[in-house]
Amino acid sequence: MPDLSLGDDLRAFVDASPSPFHAVAELARRLRAAGFTELAEADAWSLTPGGQHFVVRHGSLIAFRVGSAPLAEAGLRLVGAHTDSPTFKVRPHSDVRQAGYRLIGVEPYGGGLWHTWLDRELTVAGRVALRGGTTELVQLPGAPLRLPSLAIHLDRSVRDGLTLDPQRELVPVWSRDLDSEPGFTAALAEAAGVGPDDVVGHDLVLADTQPAARAGADGSWVAASRLDDQACCHSGLTALIAATAGPRTQVLVCNDHEEVGSGSMSGARGSFLEDVVRRLVAVVDAGDPQALPRAIAQSRLVSADMAHAVHPTRSDRHEPAHRPQLGGGPVLKVNANQAYATDAASSGWFAERCAAAGVPVQWFVTRADLPSGSTIGPLTATRLGIPTVDVGAPMLAMHSCRELASALDVPLMVDALTACLTD
Repeated sequence: MPDLSLGDDLRAFVDASPSPFHAVAELARRLRAAGFTELAEADAWSLTPGGQHFVVRHGSLIAFRVGSAPLAEAGLRLVGAHTDSPTFKVRPHSDVRQAGYRLIGVEPYGGGLWHTWLDRELTVAGRVALRGGTTELVQLPGAPLRLPSLAIHLDRSVRDGLTLDPQRELVPVWSRDLDSEPGFTAALAEAAGVGPDDVVGHDLVLADTQPAARAGADGSWVAASRLDDQACCHSGLTALIAATAGPRTQVLVCNDHEEVGSGSMSGARGSFLEDVVRRLVAVVDAGDPQALPRAIAQSRLVSADMAHAVHPTRSDRHEPAHRPQLGGGPVLKVNANQAYATDAASSGWFAERCAAAGVPVQWFVTRADLPSGSTIGPLTATRLGIPTVDVGAPMLAMHSCRELASALDVPLMVDALTACLTD
């Protein structure tokens, strides 16, 4: 029986992370347990070789271990992932009343397989802004929400294909329309431990309440929500904690908002990573005006985002010579139009480190007649000028409410990322 302990740890990580803000909190909890200390962006930083720290900006987190050599001499080794997943975001005015029900107004976030959210027990998770300028993480207990499908007896055209209008049909039911039932704001306030008048704003998403599970004939598959891309956040975190300190500064960046283009102050298009790298260079290499470009030129970034495993019944949708398998190891992702940042040099660098660590490598290329998804890789490479390779663990049902990966790939991805961080 293979060792599935890291797969079980991934399941625990996902269960603790129903929103990007919860994912950051879980990352921070594990980092603190491993001896990392939190830094505030508003404070002056004092850094020493071997120092382990992290910094949070909303739904994003950057953790690092300071190398023993100046950054201008040794560069950085970075792993990037993202904390968000396709879901529904709760609207500011969310109270919807119709047909004798109270519903919660939401809008789709990202490109989800929305039909997979139907008839599942859902909740709301995220953060609420409180009077006085503080925020609080919340997750409503139980399964208070549901997106009920329409019975086939009332719409037999569904046999020809299901089309869902997000404005009219993807509005979750909260309760009956009775004044005796608790309102949504009151429930949020109770979860936050404050009064309803103290809640002045929120960033909330829907989340499936079914726990992540072992699946498959031998129990080696992981069935869970948000594997894209919390699985790579988990692998990157585990690799950073496991990596031994060396001359190079080691960095993990987990950005929010990748699923909607990364255009935010905490997304890959924003300044978060650049700000941290600049501060690292300014503190560690103080007095060298050329330290930043010298450090960048010697750095490498592994953009880790989940990859498409070949589908068991729709293999025709895959490029015939590039069909990754579940359990087959990390996937190098290549795209001629720069949807991925991988090139010959960066892919060779990654493959060499995988070979040294005894990790097999697979390849993914989108069919020439299909569009390709993208990652934080090209965005980060463009903003910072760091040589970048795009990789991921293989999975099925990407962007479903319930995705599928292999626990066998978790230690392989961790070993690969650890090798890249300690190069």
